[in-house]
Amino acid sequence: MSEPLRPGLYIVATPIGNLGDLSPRAADTLARASLILAEDKRVSARLVAGVEPRPPMRTYNDHSDEADRAAIVARLGEEAIALVSDAGTPLISDPGYKLVRDARAAGHEVVTIPGPCAAVAALTLAGLPTDRFLFLGFLPPKEKARADAIAEVAAVRATLVLYESGPRLAASLKALADGLGDRDAAVARELTKMHEECRTGSLGQLAARYGEAPPRGEIVIVIAPPAPPEAASADQLDEALRQAMLTESPSRAAATVAQQLGIKRKLVYERALQLAK
Repeated sequence: MSEPLRPGLYIVATPIGNLGDLSPRAADTLARASLILAEDKRVSARLVAGVEPRPPMRTYNDHSDEADRAAIVARLGEEAIALVSDAGTPLISDPGYKLVRDARAAGHEVVTIPGPCAAVAALTLAGLPTDRFLFLGFLPPKEKARADAIAEVAAVRATLVLYESGPRLAASLKALADGLGDRDAAVARELTKMHEECRTGSLGQLAARYGEAPPRGEIVIVIAPPAPPEAASADQLDEALRQAMLTESPSRAAATVAQQLGIKRKLVYERALQLAK
């Protein structure tokens, strides 16, 4: 019989579709834990069907309150408790960060057992830049709030990754095209499952495609970063500096214009001094 785990909280990633993706380490951790905290016990029971012996499960999700967390944290000094989500890596657009925060604050060990994550899996399929990316979770369902959320990230120079449901997909893609421009994008669906697909195109093309027939399953949208700004001409630089220096010193004007036009501040400052003579 395996030795019990050291007391603490274990964050265990589970498959996002293909049950064969449960790692040996994850299976071993779940089998040796005293308790499994599950977002939905019915879903998690299927995910860990092959784990033996299977510890008892307790629900931990967005409806869990401070008293629930306090009761769990109180047990961490003597027990090994595993946290899983319905699929993928816990805490990634799923409940859990408050439990990790409280466990750390109480001085308990927190261990991560890495594994599948739908956002990262979609990034590997999309064919879009991966050196910088921003995960947005789910967009707000209401039109105004959704547009505001998109506007907040429109200038971020990174690939955007978000989750969406089938019925809302076309509307979200159209809102993204309206707010970000018709950027290249990918829609990855049912990752690791039998009907896995990854469709690419512009946001507008994808919105039209899925507007005809809303898809089923778990969906990840991946969106290319904004195109680099066009280099400002010498005349544009001079005009921007002249306007800025009407109210600012050459140094401050150079900083303002450098940020506006995306030019190195040193070069802008040198030109500002020439114009100020």
